[in-house]
Amino acid sequence: MALIALFVSATKLAGLVVTVTVAANAFSFSRFRKKNLKSFHSPIDESSDALAVFNVNPSTEGDKEFFFGLATAPAHVEDRLHDAWLQFAENNPCDKSASQQGLQPADPLLGSATGDGGSQQAPLPGREVNRTIRRKKSLKIAMEAKIRGFEKYIEEEEPVPIEECHHNVAAWHNVPHPEERLRFWSDPDTELKLAKDTGVRVFRMGIDWTRIMPEEPVNGLKDSVNFAALERYKWIIGRVRSYGMKVMLTLFHHSLPPWAGEYGGWKLEKTVDYFVKFTRLVVDCVSDMVDYWVTFNEPHVFSLLTYCAGAWPGGHPDMLEAATSALPTGVFKQTMHWMAIAHSKAYEYIHEKSMISDSIVGVAHHVSFMRPYGLFDVAAVTLANSLTLFPYLDDISGKLDFIGINYYGQEVISGTGLKLVETDEYSESGRGVYPDGLYRMLLQFHDRYKHLNVPFIITENGVSDETDLIRQPYLLEHLLAIYAAMTMGVPVLGYLFWTISDNWEWADGYGPKFGLVAVDRSNNLARIPRPSYHLFSKLGI
Repeated sequence: MALIALFVSATKLAGLVVTVTVAANAFSFSRFRKKNLKSFHSPIDESSDALAVFNVNPSTEGDKEFFFGLATAPAHVEDRLHDAWLQFAENNPCDKSASQQGLQPADPLLGSATGDGGSQQAPLPGREVNRTIRRKKSLKIAMEAKIRGFEKYIEEEEPVPIEECHHNVAAWHNVPHPEERLRFWSDPDTELKLAKDTGVRVFRMGIDWTRIMPEEPVNGLKDSVNFAALERYKWIIGRVRSYGMKVMLTLFHHSLPPWAGEYGGWKLEKTVDYFVKFTRLVVDCVSDMVDYWVTFNEPHVFSLLTYCAGAWPGGHPDMLEAATSALPTGVFKQTMHWMAIAHSKAYEYIHEKSMISDSIVGVAHHVSFMRPYGLFDVAAVTLANSLTLFPYLDDISGKLDFIGINYYGQEVISGTGLKLVETDEYSESGRGVYPDGLYRMLLQFHDRYKHLNVPFIITENGVSDETDLIRQPYLLEHLLAIYAAMTMGVPVLGYLFWTISDNWEWADGYGPKFGLVAVDRSNNLARIPRPSYHLFSKLGI
């Protein structure tokens, strides 16, 4: 009887715990929805002939000008650049040491949603090399889509391969002359003319740290700096201005010099010193030609994918480092701390030396609208936001002239991963299309940082869409979201679209098509403007 009574009591207690847990999660889910997903009445007058009017040509003195621009980055477009990304893409996992000879893959990585791009190695008996097996084969999709849970397979019969390898950047090896990227280094005018013909006022580009400092400056700058490259960048910036466009210049855009990656990069304080030296070289060379400075592009994205996940070049985290990365003493906060220090020092030097009195300095901060899929996912969303949404900006809030927002869409969190919702719209790379998220995030960021009295700039916004069916409404709907936020009092200076021409998209190579202009890589990089290019060209008129 005592055992039965104990069992009944334990069952009641377990039931109570489950009930309380469900109730608590239901309460937190309901609270999250009321705070972040509450329906809102659009502040835009939908009966008006013009839904949004951006003040691109101020008629009276003191009016704030709104600008349109186009954005790109060195690693995406520059040829003759032997950076960490080129090394990462060229790395051949099929190259084996003598100790690995005779090993073939027992089973190639099939799942594209959870794998890390490698393949498990195990010896296969020689007599089985030619046997036939039936298996699933994953279709090629972008890394963004993999992260978001897209899975595309076909079943087919094929012989067991003698050797099968997966490159770090698969969609880099299957195009002609991938190392040429868009030849922006040797021929910037092709891209610049395309940009100019859209009528944009601002062109965002970057200066690659590796190109300026190909070697670690352990013995000073004299023997480790490529001064000719600095002069070439100065000439390119001059070309941008000759087309009537202002320059927004990015100093760090996801590209760490290989020599810095070898010793630990942003995990160590000395990288701050090297970055400041690089910044001083750039500022001393072109400060009289730059109107907007972006010190860091999406620092938390770089830290997460490089030092926590090891998916980008230069991180090499071990198992312990990856497992403890999100802890207060982990590698994520460690690297974010040094990048915050580096921004502050760069900010001070730019303002000390800038030859343009009204040039402004900020960062490009990646923002996704995150929402929970179910009752038990609020905690995961809260954790993700606590790490990525505000901490970096909080750390540098005293050293900002503007806050750059890079917004592409929404993420739906389910458990420890991302969920694809059948009723939602997605880009070709698996990112949720949600213009209202930009409106909501601008209001949220303005509420938090309005005491700084600094404006916002949409430093990146775009969509992967080779068909160009999504891009046109995507563009218009996100501009309406920005205008709606502006009518609610959010100061937004401008909007830069990502990007001009299809280019190299990090670990996804040439797979995703973000460009207003298509590129025929088999035909000398011939440019073919998409319909969205012509639409974008009408916006700033």
